[in-house]
Parts: sequence; structure tokens; C-alpha cells
Amino acid sequence: QVQLVESGGGLVQAGGSLRLSCAASGGTFTNYGMGWFRQRPGEEREFVATINWTGSIISYADSVRGRFTISRDNAKNTVYLQMNSLKSEDTAVYYCAARRRGARENPLAYDYWGQGTQVTVSS
Repeated sequence: QVQLVESGGGLVQAGGSLRLSCAASGGTFTNYGMGWFRQRPGEEREFVATINWTGSIISYADSVRGRFTISRDNAKNTVYLQMNSLKSEDTAVYYCAARRRGARENPLAYDYWGQGTQVTVSS
């Protein structure tokens, strides 16, 4: 059983930056592809970014490509989401997720989820 704990959310002005972290425990981190998703009130959870276990395969949603960067430190069992040039529409609860093998954009492909961290971007 893998436990995921996100941190780093908060309130930031438009154009600012935040770095989210997701610490994993309870499993072999290198067995898992990792993803970041977000959910706005009243909306479905949407894909943000994903990375495979080596970091050699990375994918982004069109809405964040060029502004967000996903990375992982397997020695620290942690995945990161660096968010730059934040916009008001980036306001959401951000979740990290883990799945055995590979990187996927479909949230249904993930086995484990964190509790989420709130990101609020003021305009």
C-alpha cells in the first residue's frame, strides 16, 4: 500500500510560482509512474502531468505545457510539480497519484492518491 502526501500549495498572485511536492511511502517508489491531477469545484478531476519511473517519459496537459515542470527524485521518494506563470484558472486542488508501471494521462489508470493540496491564484 502506497501512501502519498502532497505539500507546497498556497495562495499566490497571478504570474507567480509554486512548487508542489508529493512524498511517497509504503512501496518501492521506482515501481511507480506518477501523475499530477487537479480538480476545480464542480468539475471533474483533470490531468496535469505525468512521469514514468526513470523520468524519461513525461507528458503535460496542453493548458500547462511550457509553464509547469514535473520531476522526480527517486532517492527521496518524491515527485515535484514546478508551476510558473500561474493563472487564475490554475486555481484548484492538486493531487498526486501513483500507478504500477508507466506514465498515463487517464486518472482511472492510477491506483493510489494523495489527499490533495489547495492552490489559489489571485488575479
